[in-house]
Amino acid sequence: MAAYTTDQRQLLTGSTFAVLKPATTKQVSDIVRLAAHHGIGIVPQGGNTSYCGGATPDASGRQIIVSLERMDRIREIDPVSMSISVDAGVILKNAQDAAAAAGLLLPLSLGAEGSCRIGGNIGTNAGGLSVVRYGMTRDLLLGIEAVLADGTVVSDMRKLRKNNTGYDVKQCFVGSEGTLGIVTGAVLRLAPLPVRRATAWLTLAGGVPLAELLGLVRRESADLLTTFEFMAARSIALATEAMIDPSSLRAGPGGAVLVEFASSSRHLDLDELMEAVLAEAIESGWLEDALLAQSGSQRTAMWRLREAIPEGEKRRNGSVKHDISVPLSSIQRFLDLAGSQVRSFDADLELSVYGHVGDGNLHYNVLVPPDVDRLEFTKWIESSLSLQLYDTAAALGGTFSAEHGVGRFKKHLLERYGDVGRIAAMRRIKTAFDPADIMNAGAVVRPLGEKSAC
Repeated sequence: MAAYTTDQRQLLTGSTFAVLKPATTKQVSDIVRLAAHHGIGIVPQGGNTSYCGGATPDASGRQIIVSLERMDRIREIDPVSMSISVDAGVILKNAQDAAAAAGLLLPLSLGAEGSCRIGGNIGTNAGGLSVVRYGMTRDLLLGIEAVLADGTVVSDMRKLRKNNTGYDVKQCFVGSEGTLGIVTGAVLRLAPLPVRRATAWLTLAGGVPLAELLGLVRRESADLLTTFEFMAARSIALATEAMIDPSSLRAGPGGAVLVEFASSSRHLDLDELMEAVLAEAIESGWLEDALLAQSGSQRTAMWRLREAIPEGEKRRNGSVKHDISVPLSSIQRFLDLAGSQVRSFDADLELSVYGHVGDGNLHYNVLVPPDVDRLEFTKWIESSLSLQLYDTAAALGGTFSAEHGVGRFKKHLLERYGDVGRIAAMRRIKTAFDPADIMNAGAVVRPLGEKSAC
């Protein structure tokens, strides 16, 4: 059962006496009722791709894992309502492909899309590569089906864009990481399938104001921007080293940005629009060079390099990950301050900095030196330098978790940086939904006045 009891980054291994794999919502409900009766903890699990240990049981052996992998049915695609209804265990890529076959786009896109599952995407409010235009998972969720901690089934699988009938209960499950119940189904908003794209690789000059560059691109593209991915030179070098067929794409003194426009209209010339936007950026002195993809293979090569960065870090001995989010206006300020903090802490440390700058999200990762124990290094950095970086992000109005969630690894950070009133509200919600604390106990928050039952 090691694949179920160890987290994706292999930083935590828990213990369980059973992995259950229900195939229907009724079976999930039966499992939860039985577990609640016997006081047994439950850890819901989708693709087990959490970066924060949110789908991993603790070491007590008193938690069972409920894997949704067998609940993988596409229930319905409605082209008119532009929605897709799915089981929570559907792999994200399969849902994307089903939507595309119907001539529609499921905008949620992230590196783990070939293995992560819709229920986990909802539980962590997954972000990814297209948030700048389409929003987070929260923004795509129209309806939900979930099993509460007593086995009650919440069934609200409606496709409505407008539904003003009291509390929006489905949103309680977004970002809850399995602590309030088990999501078993979802209705997601779709968009018109893009038929034209324009993709460009921007080589940045030193000192480029990223927020201003983003503002220019977004404004002059009439908000057709779907991607604005920043990559530092070191990140690009790591990705290149990990590729079987190394890319010739390079970074400038300020790094590089992958920009993409997309449109469902066949009447718009996106290449011409991209050329005009890039010409203005070059005139501003922000770019040393820009390459507009002239074919599908060139576009694929650009994306392959961007997506190879995590593998590049892994091959080098891994990294200590910081999923930073700050207001767009503070991106450059954070980069300047954080860079100084790292140099003062240890000038020999290397960084891999990249991310979805279009929505204020930076993956500010400290590389583990070669021949150093990864787990020990991670503990050292997270107990010292990481807190300095999070302090800086918080001072700028940002947060320690943009899209990875809280899970088990970041609970202490929620207590340190979270608003007292907000945490109190979260604990009250937890208490109301799960007073016995059987749902993923030990993750995110505990109910008011309760000790873990597991």
